[in-house]
Amino acid sequence: MSPRVVLDTGVLGLITHRSNADEPLRCKEWLARLVAGGVKVALPEIADYELRRKLIHMGSETSIKRLDTLKNVIEYLPITTVAMLKAAALWATARRDGVKTADDRELDCDVILAAQALSMDEAESLVIATTNVRHLSRFADARIWQDI
Repeated sequence: MSPRVVLDTGVLGLITHRSNADEPLRCKEWLARLVAGGVKVALPEIADYELRRKLIHMGSETSIKRLDTLKNVIEYLPITTVAMLKAAALWATARRDGVKTADDRELDCDVILAAQALSMDEAESLVIATTNVRHLSRFADARIWQDI
């Protein structure tokens, strides 16, 4: 059984980037191979939010349209009450263990993304595709996208 792949914001940014420079192009091709191979790929709402706010701020209409299109091609994971309750528990456990993934006053999107992924059906076979495993790997199987 192939893992379900959940996209982190950095990977999502590469996929929707208007440039076909080396890394964005390789990431777009990687996603196309996954989808063509029947791998279930998911876009968490929190990653959409993180990237979208930046794209709106930059006025990047082309990338926003790509993000909107992507939501129709792969599975979209809306933020649910179950995921937010899981995120609160992950955040509190990490703090009790002396592990901080963000400032205490921040929303901590990484914890919410991990909770969204862990709240999915078949969570035992999921992997989060990211550009930085440091924070996410504390909560779930997270790997650099090229290694998936």
